[in-house]
Amino acid sequence: MASKKNKAALNSIKMQAANEVGVSLKENGYNGDLTSKQAGSVGGQMVKPCQPIRTFEFQRNIRIASGHKVKVKYEFFLTA
Repeated sequence: MASKKNKAALNSIKMQAANEVGVSLKENGYNGDLTSKQAGSVGGQMVKPCQPIRTFEFQRNIRIASGHKVKVKYEFFLTA
């Protein structure tokens, strides 16, 4: 479950995203009167700045022990 602090942060991001795409949301109320397009544009704007973690894994030979392999894993963020 999300804490109150996390919920407040997500609500703030949601309100900022709604303002950016020109959708008026009610701060603490029912927003079921939005069209699917409006709700989707708010959600899309919210996840736009998220940076996914990319993972690259492979096995390589150990240089000091013939015939042995080690698993190597790199994790990184792609930035524009």
